[in-house]
Amino acid sequence: MIIVDAHQDIASNWLEERRDYRNPALKTRHMEDNSNAALELRGYASNGLPDALIGRIGVVFGTIFACPAGTAFAHPNNAYRDGAEAFQLGMTMLDYYHRLNDEDDRIILLREQKDLDETLATWADGKTVGDHKVGILISMEGAEPIREPREIELWYERGLRAIGPAWDETRYSGSAYTPGPLTDLGRELLDVMASYQMLLDLSHMSEKASLEALDRYAGPLIASHSNPRRFIDRERMLSDEQIMLLAERDGVVGAVLFNLFIKKGWTRNDRKTDVTLADYIAIIDYICQLTGDSRHVGIGSDIDGGFGTEAMPAEIDTTSDFVKIAVALHERGYGEDDVQRIMGGNFLRKVREVLPT
Repeated sequence: MIIVDAHQDIASNWLEERRDYRNPALKTRHMEDNSNAALELRGYASNGLPDALIGRIGVVFGTIFACPAGTAFAHPNNAYRDGAEAFQLGMTMLDYYHRLNDEDDRIILLREQKDLDETLATWADGKTVGDHKVGILISMEGAEPIREPREIELWYERGLRAIGPAWDETRYSGSAYTPGPLTDLGRELLDVMASYQMLLDLSHMSEKASLEALDRYAGPLIASHSNPRRFIDRERMLSDEQIMLLAERDGVVGAVLFNLFIKKGWTRNDRKTDVTLADYIAIIDYICQLTGDSRHVGIGSDIDGGFGTEAMPAEIDTTSDFVKIAVALHERGYGEDDVQRIMGGNFLRKVREVLPT
């Protein structure tokens, strides 16, 4: 089994806190300031390449995430006031992914089909932990670093393969936090993306904007890290209509491991142990039951995306524990083929669609 995680903020964690993805999560924790103020902003580190390899995570969507200045998540090292600043931050994070690829032979940037084939070959039967590699598909969360749609050509040449037009409101799209439609510039962005067969990520888009995107975008679609609104009634979550339309387009929803998105009423003041993997599996199961099969859900952890181990289900401490999700799915009654699809196969299908030969 190979696990695919469709949302990890690897580069922004490096830019903001100098978290080196090549370090195990526990080493990062020991190196950091763990004051209450620091933990409230970012949480305890839970992600690192050594943990991913132990946890059988073979492919991750590594994000480029530049944060608008003045918002709650803005960090002095990663906050933009205009498109030019967003562009510079985005390129700095893109450089970081290229440096990881150049400096560590355990990491492969997924730019073409051969890169994915090379990654998967290291997880074949008979291979050991020392053989395994992690493939990183570069994704953008919030498209503000793209100064104008035609600039996608530059980003694509440097390895960007997926774009989420919104985090908060952007020049391209309304968001779950600032509802609104796609803008004319956003529609142009989608047209250029489609010409490159890029992956469109609906997470963080407003429902109105996402429904328009589902109707007009000709390329492959996902919602990389979004849970159903059935559990938490906020626009940040996906309505049943959004999930069903995404499934009709052969899309995949990434289930988020953030307790606040899993269990109604849970707050950051509550205990980690108040949420369990059984609660998380209920999220996955709901999507399977709604869509009628196991082809449209996967893992989109958002791990270390403004929260850490203290805000994930009781059984999860680091990414090395993701294999426990598969065990929990089996315990819920899912067969091996279904588990394989949910843990990695569904998102691998979408990765195949966007990588050129």
